[in-house]
Amino acid sequence: MGLARQLASIQQGFKIVKSFPEWRDTPIVLGESDPEGCAACSARTNPQNGYRNGALYAAYIAESLAATSALAAQEQVHIMGAVSWSFEFEDQPYFEGFRELATNGLDKPVLNAFRMFGLLGDEHLKVSNAHALPIDQIVAAGVQRQSDIRAIATRHGHQVEVMIWNYHDEDVDVPAAPIDLAVTGLTDSARVALLEHFRVDRHHSNAFTAWKEMDSPQSPSAQQYDQLQRAAQLQLLTSPAHIPLEHGSAHLQFVLPRQGLSLVRLTW
Repeated sequence: MGLARQLASIQQGFKIVKSFPEWRDTPIVLGESDPEGCAACSARTNPQNGYRNGALYAAYIAESLAATSALAAQEQVHIMGAVSWSFEFEDQPYFEGFRELATNGLDKPVLNAFRMFGLLGDEHLKVSNAHALPIDQIVAAGVQRQSDIRAIATRHGHQVEVMIWNYHDEDVDVPAAPIDLAVTGLTDSARVALLEHFRVDRHHSNAFTAWKEMDSPQSPSAQQYDQLQRAAQLQLLTSPAHIPLEHGSAHLQFVLPRQGLSLVRLTW
């Protein structure tokens, strides 16, 4: 993957807008913001596009959107949104590797990343994370040495959402990263909170893995298709559970695989 090239282009675009006083405060929409330029090139003819089927695409989207927001703040421009130039390809083989959010009615992991973003609240919260890579380093060299483990936190009423992902440009097997998450500043009167932990990775919210485990059928049976549809939905890592709050704080520890995404939701 080449995250640095995409972000460098975005940063240069921001600088150009900012250089014109009459356009400096204009809302910016990135009309096509993707890892590469050929949405209709399948993984069969372009094997490098196989990333679109699995969790790597999901983690890349999270990383690139967060980095885009950080660059907009750094350059002091108004980013309104970014569009994933993804399409719908009819009458094509299952998991052919086009840039699409679903294949033959089966949602891909990348769509579950967007579902996680859709579950975030409307009030952004401060995140302290000493292990996040500096944005200038990512623009200059991508994520090549250590993984970038980054988070977004939001609040909506008596609910806090924390979305965390573990991104690296190289999609290789490495040990999962330990996550130590502290959520502070909740109401002191609450003693417990309902914890919901959603996950996208190789084995969760991932119809592509389930399809490969079926020996990649191009004509799945009705039973197989039902199993794939269930595997394609955004899944909980564990069953919802109540956890204790101490002085308005919650403390969670878990592991997050490379190219994995977690959305932790606390309700009290």
